[in-house]
Amino acid sequence: MAYDLWYWTGAPGRGEFVRVALEAAGVDYSDRAREDGSQALVDDLEERSGIRPFAPPYLTDGDICIAQVAHIVTWLGDRHGFGGGDERSSLELIMLQLTITDITAEAHDVHHPIADALYYEDQKDAAKRVAEDFRETRMPKFFRYFEDALSANHGRFVLGEKWSHVDTSLFQLVEGLRYAFPQRMKAIEGDYPKLIACRDAVAQLDGIKAYLASDRRMAFNEDGIFRHYPELDAA
Repeated sequence: MAYDLWYWTGAPGRGEFVRVALEAAGVDYSDRAREDGSQALVDDLEERSGIRPFAPPYLTDGDICIAQVAHIVTWLGDRHGFGGGDERSSLELIMLQLTITDITAEAHDVHHPIADALYYEDQKDAAKRVAEDFRETRMPKFFRYFEDALSANHGRFVLGEKWSHVDTSLFQLVEGLRYAFPQRMKAIEGDYPKLIACRDAVAQLDGIKAYLASDRRMAFNEDGIFRHYPELDAA
């Protein structure tokens, strides 16, 4: 039976980190809100109580329901052979995955630095200040960290020649930042060859090639985490 993935319909968002892992592994899933409508997601979430997802994305498999991207992809990786394979490697992958969560949150906060409830236009001045620090300080700091992690083993991926959920998440991170900050990414990508090589290797996985060529791959837009506002970008 296929998994049910629940996420909003208007943008790739955090749900896309789960999708690329599922697609790379060739694991069947139903993208429920895209199939049944956003109200179906609202209804499903409101019907849950007790220990439940705080917000999408969340994944269900029968009575199992788990949320949070890092949690979902780690669980899937252990189930379907794209996890660490041993305790040390698994813990290291979780650490890296949670760091990807951190930079993803910071990328979102660039365009919403004051409050999620406010429109971008209501916080543009603050966004410009935050964007400069994110481009100049935070992106290189995170990229150096990932570059170092990718240097630990011989191969294109964090674990070497075997891809994991961290690699698919790094792929999505690079793609998102290329969309949001094209000038900055063009200027600094050459400093992080292993990170870009990892992104390129994930793009060549059979499942990802098929996914990118399909209508299941949703384009980035200004409703998601990674948004392109030209005034926030610079080399």
